[in-house]
Amino acid sequence: MTATTSTMTVEIDNFIAGEFVKGKSGKTFDTINPATGKVHGTVAMGTRDDINDAVAAATEAFEKGPWPRMSMQERARIVKRIGDLILERKDELARAESIDSGKPISESLNGDIPRAALNFHFFAEFATSHVDECFVSNPAEMHVAIREPLGVCGLITPWNLPLYLATWKIAPCLMMGNSCVLKPAEWTPYTAFLLADIATQAGLPKGVLNIVNGFGPDAAGEALTVHPGVRSISFTGETSTGRAIMANAAGTLKKLSFELGGKGANIIFDDANLDEAIDTAVRAGFRNQGQICLAGSRLFVQKNVYKKVLDRLVEKVSNIKVGDPLDPKTEMGALISKEHMEKVQRYIEHGKTEGKLMTGGERLTNLGDGFFLSPAVFEGLTMDSKLLKEEIFGPVLPVVPFDTDEQAIEMANNTPYGLSASVWSESINRCNFVSKNIRSGLVWVNCWFARDLRTPFGGQKSSGIGREGGRYSLEFFSEAKTISYKYSK
Repeated sequence: MTATTSTMTVEIDNFIAGEFVKGKSGKTFDTINPATGKVHGTVAMGTRDDINDAVAAATEAFEKGPWPRMSMQERARIVKRIGDLILERKDELARAESIDSGKPISESLNGDIPRAALNFHFFAEFATSHVDECFVSNPAEMHVAIREPLGVCGLITPWNLPLYLATWKIAPCLMMGNSCVLKPAEWTPYTAFLLADIATQAGLPKGVLNIVNGFGPDAAGEALTVHPGVRSISFTGETSTGRAIMANAAGTLKKLSFELGGKGANIIFDDANLDEAIDTAVRAGFRNQGQICLAGSRLFVQKNVYKKVLDRLVEKVSNIKVGDPLDPKTEMGALISKEHMEKVQRYIEHGKTEGKLMTGGERLTNLGDGFFLSPAVFEGLTMDSKLLKEEIFGPVLPVVPFDTDEQAIEMANNTPYGLSASVWSESINRCNFVSKNIRSGLVWVNCWFARDLRTPFGGQKSSGIGREGGRYSLEFFSEAKTISYKYSK
């Protein structure tokens, strides 16, 4: 049947100095509904001139406005209110997110939008509990280490978790007293546009949050990364773009935080709870159409349970309901774009030359002109296959058998990436040994996607630089200063 996703049309402007404005060039670009392949909105085309205006507004707000001069408690009140308003408008935001990105409404409504609100609630509370350090050298000398706001921060966010990841950066940035310019992914600008209205309603002063839409190279994104008035860049996206941003930012010595690509290993040992491990492997491999950097996109299974796991996995994947993102029963929606779908299809065709396609991997034309693929499972690939080394970012899961703990570790580390991994075993000793020897920033033991927002989040190797979460985010969005006192006894 044809997808019935809404054909609504929206007009998305930039947001600068507290006002929605057209791009200075007068140009726009279309945003496409992935479930229909049709235009669902027009977006202001941000250029260097728009970035200059946004940075000027953010600088004015920082240098002369009330925001950095408020107490932490005063800022927390407004930041928390933004989270409250997100929850009040949860249905509207979830619908917008699913139309814009193609993800199932169940994920937007129950995952992405509540998490976006939680980001504001968490950092509003967490930042107010921050305590400055004090060092007393002797009775006549004291040294206090404080944290001050950076100034204007540049935030560049991806298309796979648009509001979720934008708010993950905006909330700590604001709580530390900064102003910012957000450049959302060009494919998914809708919920950032709605967030601007929410921030205004919550009482955020003009110029503290600015949003410029547009593209990256030779456009708004690049202009933001080279602007001398921007003190830092927080970026989530693909590794190649991270390298370009690092080069662009070098001239002005910007502070950088990158959360980049991933190729997560999901390792199932023979003593694991197989029911839970298999169910989670399906979720980890195909949530958000596999378009998650934390996806369990490589499945390694110990040999004596390999056949059992593979058979049950294939059965479950074959029964995933792919369909209209706005249907509450849909389990997997549409890929983000025709271009990205074709990239994933090329990986699938290549995989057929190296291994065996066990299920899926077809474009679902019965759903109309949307970018739908059936979830694919491969076996029989060698460890040098690009399906096991490169980030596909789509619904493609290769499954490979292994013998020993050491072999599992070697296979997990056989990739340029190092963001996340999962280990499934009832042996705590095995879990500890394997977890400590996998080179990634995050390892889940008998779970996947479990998060505590206080913990450090980020990757090793080509998966990133720096850490986000809790005090790590607060430290990134601030500058340390030591004030030393000497006084009479």
